[in-house]
Amino acid sequence: MGAKDMFANLGSIIASLMFVWAMFQQYVPYQLQHNIEKYCQILVRFVYPYIQIRFDELSGDYDFFRSEAYTAIQTYLSSRSCTQAKKLKADIAKNSQSLALRMDDHEEVADEFQGLKLWWASGKEVSNTPSWWTPEEKRYYRLTCHKRHRELILGPYLNHVIKEGKAIEARNRQRKLYTNSDSKWSHVVLKHPATFQTLAMDPEKKKEIVEDLIAFSKAEEFYERVGRAWKRGYLLYGPPGTGKSSMIAAMANLLGYDLYDLELTSVKNNTELRKLLMEVSSKAIILIEDIDCSLDLTGQRKKKKKKKEKDEAKEKKDPKQKPEKEEKETEESKVTLSGLLNFIDGLWSACGGERLIVFTTNYVEQLDPALIRSGRMDKHIELSYCRFEAFKGLAKNYLQIESHPLFGRIRELLDEANLSPADVAEHLMPKRASGDPTVSLESLIQGLEKAKEDARLKAEEEAKKNDQAAKEEAKDQEKEVTTEE
Repeated sequence: MGAKDMFANLGSIIASLMFVWAMFQQYVPYQLQHNIEKYCQILVRFVYPYIQIRFDELSGDYDFFRSEAYTAIQTYLSSRSCTQAKKLKADIAKNSQSLALRMDDHEEVADEFQGLKLWWASGKEVSNTPSWWTPEEKRYYRLTCHKRHRELILGPYLNHVIKEGKAIEARNRQRKLYTNSDSKWSHVVLKHPATFQTLAMDPEKKKEIVEDLIAFSKAEEFYERVGRAWKRGYLLYGPPGTGKSSMIAAMANLLGYDLYDLELTSVKNNTELRKLLMEVSSKAIILIEDIDCSLDLTGQRKKKKKKKEKDEAKEKKDPKQKPEKEEKETEESKVTLSGLLNFIDGLWSACGGERLIVFTTNYVEQLDPALIRSGRMDKHIELSYCRFEAFKGLAKNYLQIESHPLFGRIRELLDEANLSPADVAEHLMPKRASGDPTVSLESLIQGLEKAKEDARLKAEEEAKKNDQAAKEEAKDQEKEVTTEE
């Protein structure tokens, strides 16, 4: 029998089956049809060794909402679709920073989990009677697996798919920079280019920070096992211009976290602070810059109490005259140290999960010890003046050089003079169109020599002031002795 005869016979068989099916639907009563179909399905289930799980795109009674499970599965399957599916759809997803590829309708891809083989298929149903609450097309994903692995699939595997899909979505989304005003958060897209590769600091210290951040982001099970909230506090301190803001942006870019810049002076009270912090999403960095400048959050509480008592005494002398400073303070923030601490490591700290809390300050000695102890600010990072190792990183980034005859002189000056990384970077900016690095390095040498000389003059001036103060103190002591005699 030739191929042509085989196809002819196959066509005849299919046509005969279609004719029988048409007759069956037309002449067999509906109830009997239903019973026959039910028993056929039971027979198929008995013979067919696979189960199927369907995940619809839309959820809810009226199909208004997009299913979170569907979105996570779609993201999870995107990488597998690129290598297996023959037809793909390409689009830029909402709040994403990259092109998203997914398999087209009626495509199938395979997956493996702990040695098991599974199949995902995408499907689409078209409604014959669409309405304003029922979409014309309903998409879905169907998972097919062997029925003897039901427990493994319904438990660990699906949890793995949903978790991994959400993690991929978080990595690909556009990071946002939030700020608070009028008791609400508003945001813009965070596009700060800083990374740990571009930061000017000691390589060993940089490596330690990166490893600590990555370990934190992967430590969900550890924090749950030891009974601690999944959060970590960082205190960044050092002179102005040493890279505190760049460090924070590099943290956000490394971990893919959103950044919430909390302005405490615009928060009215502890209740409003709690409300704002409860709205912070997971995978976020909560930043409070220059925390030493915030009211009632430093070690100056006793000093402020004395000022308040002094103002009250003045008011008693002249009740009609209200001190100008007191009137201003009534309009300022009423956030207290205890209110902030309750959220950092109190019961409220467990709400949200996977958060970094970062404080910055130029004067760490002014902070209240209760604010920066271990368990609240877990890691203290000092960002100091630029030294030679940090300079080499800047030279590589700005001038694209790793060595130069002037590096020896610069090393000597960096050990003797104090310039912040921001000041060093300013000298390394291209000085002319030719891009000759020698010009920039010579400019840096001049800046370092000037800083060294300024430091010397300042030290001499301070010494003179100290000598003068000592002489005046000695004269006062002589006068006191003379008076007593």
